[in-house]
Amino acid sequence: MSTSVNVLSANHLGKRVATSDGTLTILHDICFDIYQGESVAITGSSGSGKSTLLGLLAGLDLPSSGNVTLMGQDLSSLDEDGRAKLRALQVGFVFQSFQLLPHLTALENVMLPAELNGMKNAKDIAQAWLERVGLAERFQHFPKTLSGGEQQRVALARAFITQPAILFADEPTGSLDESSGNRVIELLFELNNANQSTLILVTHDPALASRCQRQIHLQGGRLL
Repeated sequence: MSTSVNVLSANHLGKRVATSDGTLTILHDICFDIYQGESVAITGSSGSGKSTLLGLLAGLDLPSSGNVTLMGQDLSSLDEDGRAKLRALQVGFVFQSFQLLPHLTALENVMLPAELNGMKNAKDIAQAWLERVGLAERFQHFPKTLSGGEQQRVALARAFITQPAILFADEPTGSLDESSGNRVIELLFELNNANQSTLILVTHDPALASRCQRQIHLQGGRLL
């Protein structure tokens, strides 16, 4: 692991939202740096602000105060298209709910980000990734015909096909049974190490968090 290259900085991040009862502060003055090749778990109880923080770090949402620097770019200085382009080139995502497109086969779901990025031989590369996650027999299956664990493995192949510098995972095993979850965790770390990417994951699972090199713990929207 190289700890010399800073790939992500959270600088005094705050997030507030308007509610019928007034302003609700979800995150208070969050500061930390993450370095190339690190694996970092964001932990905390339900409602502590974990998923909100992940959304800010990935540029899916903007903070009310402070800023995020991702791969040397201040996300606040980019418009929505600029942030989307940066994500397409540098970032992979794995979500609890898989987020596969139901009308595309497993192979087509994995090919999609590669095609959007203009990668040549997207089909061959997608097939190789599905083989790596143990789904060589499932190329032409649609998501609804796959088990939850299989769908999440398709999502892993899709996340890694562009060889992202950073992978964000939001409760990647949250909707899986224990054995499927363990299989996905093993694959996640195996692919991450092989790819030399930085892994940032939100989890309430202590076993998954303990596999990471570092934990960032939130309580009531503050860093502990």
